Amino acid sequence: MPAPADATWRLLQNLEGVAACMPGTTVTARLPNGALKGTVTVRMGPATMSFRGEVEARDTDAAGQKLAPQTLRLIGKGTDVTGTSGATLDLTANVSAVDSTSSILNGRSEITMNGKAAAFGGRMMNSVADQILKQFADNFAARVRESAQKSAQKSDQSSVAASSSTESSELNGLALVWAVIRNWLRGVFGRNST
Repeated sequence: MPAPADATWRLLQNLEGVAACMPGTTVTARLPNGALKGTVTVRMGPATMSFRGEVEARDTDAAGQKLAPQTLRLIGKGTDVTGTSGATLDLTANVSAVDSTSSILNGRSEITMNGKAAAFGGRMMNSVADQILKQFADNFAARVRESAQKSAQKSDQSSVAASSSTESSELNGLALVWAVIRNWLRGVFGRNST
C-alpha cells in the first residue's frame, strides 16, 4: 500500500470505506452493534447473484484469542435475494510496515457457499473470488494513495501557513525597528535644524 502502516490501518478500520472498495457492494445500514447491513452482487459466469446480509468486525480470532495489533477480522453472512443460496465469510486482514511511506495489507479469507450458488463449483468460485479480491486491492490502494496525498497536502499547507506567519512576524518586527530608527533620525536631524 502506498502509505505508512498507521495510515493504512486507519482506513482499514473504516468498514463503510472498506465496503466501498469491494466491487458490487452497497451498504444499506449501520446496526447498533456496529455491524453493517447491505448487499453484495456477484457475477458468476452467466448468472448474477445478489446477497443480502450483515458483516461485523471482531477483535478475536476463530479460536477466541485476542487479535494481534493492526489486525481486523470480519464475519459476514448473507442469503441470495431469491432465498436459494447462502454464504458466510470469515476474513482476517492485517497491516505491516515496509518503510515510512509504504505498508503491506495481508489477508486470509474463508468463504462457504450453499444452495444454488454452490453448484457453480470451486474452480469458478475461486476464479471469481480472485478477480473480486484483485479489484478490491486496487480500489483500496487507490483510496490509501488518495488519503496519503490529502494528508501530505494538509501538511504542506500547514507548513506554508506556519512559514507565512513566521515571515510576517519577522517583517512586522523589521517594520517596527525601522519605525523606531526613522523616528530617532527625525528627532536627531530635527533638533539640529532648529
